[in-house]
Amino acid sequence: MKNIIKIIGITIFSWMLLSNNMVFSQKKDTPVRVLLITGGHDYDKSFDAYMKSFPGIVVTKVEHPNALFMFRPENRASYDVVLLYDLYQPISDQEKKDFTDCLKAGKGLVVWHHASASYQDWPEYQTIMGGCYHLQPWTDSKGVSQQESTYKHDVNFRVKVADKKHPITKGIGDFDIIDETYGKCSVNPGVHVLLATDEPTSTPSVAWTNRYGKSKVVTILLGHDPKAWNNPDFKKLLSQAIQWTK
Repeated sequence: MKNIIKIIGITIFSWMLLSNNMVFSQKKDTPVRVLLITGGHDYDKSFDAYMKSFPGIVVTKVEHPNALFMFRPENRASYDVVLLYDLYQPISDQEKKDFTDCLKAGKGLVVWHHASASYQDWPEYQTIMGGCYHLQPWTDSKGVSQQESTYKHDVNFRVKVADKKHPITKGIGDFDIIDETYGKCSVNPGVHVLLATDEPTSTPSVAWTNRYGKSKVVTILLGHDPKAWNNPDFKKLLSQAIQWTK
């Protein structure tokens, strides 16, 4: 009788262990559902194919002016992470609330390249992403007038990994990239810098993490066109940023 009970116990334990492994495997293999928002800025025709090339990521693209409704409560269950590759300005008070409520509820956010210049008249957007590309001259928190941000195409420069232990930079060493640089951008105190550069035409910090509500936020100033997109270190960075924010 004791042997039978022992066998039954071992069988139940084995079944539970197998079930837990199956659940873990399913979670691990479940692709990240990415809501990609575009509009307001052109991009290379290879962009859509590029976004489909990421393993473990399923992308749904929505373009302005029909994108911000996706932050509404009834639409949030359809994605895990928001990836902004837009450059857009109009946003209503209701859309601002939907945006911030979505992040406070815990949806991950990746702000990519020119999306750092969106919503110039909404200061909370800079708080969300932890910085800003300024399209016009502006006044800082100390009341000092500052020039607008700058850009320069096709710069070959060195990117340094500021935090080599972070999951987003895992397996990435310092690398060279040909990309558009953004100079004189704001980077808020308190963000966690991932990548930096000494390139004089660039803002020193070129990728960082931030927190907003329950949301993990990543801002990446790199990534203008295929010359940058297809850099293997950049592609790994973007993929791991999406995975981390989930």
